[in-house]
Amino acid sequence: MSRRADLALPDLTGRRALVTGASDGIGLRIATRLAAAGAEVVMPVRNAAKGAAAADRIRTEVPGARLVAEDLDLSSLASVAALADRLLDRGAPLHLLVNNAGVMTPPERQSTADGFELQFGTNHLGHAALTARLLPLLRAGGARVVSQTSVAARSGAVNWDDLEWERSYDGMRAYRQSKIAVGLFGLELDRRSRALGWGVTSTISHPGVAPTSLLAARPEVGRARDTMGVRVIRRLSAVGLTGTPDSASLPALLAATVPDDRSGEFFGPQGPGNAGGRPGEQSPWGPLRDAEDAARLWEVTQGLVGVAFPG
Repeated sequence: MSRRADLALPDLTGRRALVTGASDGIGLRIATRLAAAGAEVVMPVRNAAKGAAAADRIRTEVPGARLVAEDLDLSSLASVAALADRLLDRGAPLHLLVNNAGVMTPPERQSTADGFELQFGTNHLGHAALTARLLPLLRAGGARVVSQTSVAARSGAVNWDDLEWERSYDGMRAYRQSKIAVGLFGLELDRRSRALGWGVTSTISHPGVAPTSLLAARPEVGRARDTMGVRVIRRLSAVGLTGTPDSASLPALLAATVPDDRSGEFFGPQGPGNAGGRPGEQSPWGPLRDAEDAARLWEVTQGLVGVAFPG
């Protein structure tokens, strides 16, 4: 099922794309496909050595790929601001922003450099701050923003009474909140841009289920060994019952390249349970449809990250 899924991309020659989390997994596949379609790809990564290895891998697959390496730690608002300042100083328009990077279920509550719960701070706040700071370049490029949510956002809610999970930490519930926030923010961005004439379109996507590093051993988040979850997913992926990193990259690529009149839409795998298969449009899950929550999150987010969108 998932191994046969593919997507033909349009010619992206002359376009400039920024993909977070492009050093491995789904993000690496997204960056590779965009480069193969002719785009210049900006690859901001936290680990420079890992980023260089990813760039070498892309150039092996796509000779002549145009890649720009940058430093970025999404768990630090100062790092986000520094990257945005460098790109703004250069002044080159951005035509595509794929907010893909993420962290999932640290065993114990961890905080970002700014004191936010790690998943909320990295998955949502870091990307929101990056999008806000890059808005002049996105407007100059008439850009498309793609925000990568998760099947975890199918259920759950924003924990308004304890956004930072300081009183009672639950790793999966906190992860769900972060990915619900990503989806709400991505859809609200499209509504605000349409209302205020920013000229930026926004879509959201999810990769389904695929074996990536999110649930694998990650000492930096306090996980010394692979989880049972990722071991099961690897077995299911091997027999075609879930996606692969290749197939899981396709919904974001579709969301990035659909016509502008289909902005504000949600894309994911079309196989059973939306776990794998060909990419296509689907209805947003319940937690992503609450426009009041989206507007509230928009205002709260701006206050937390200290960056305001115009209007």
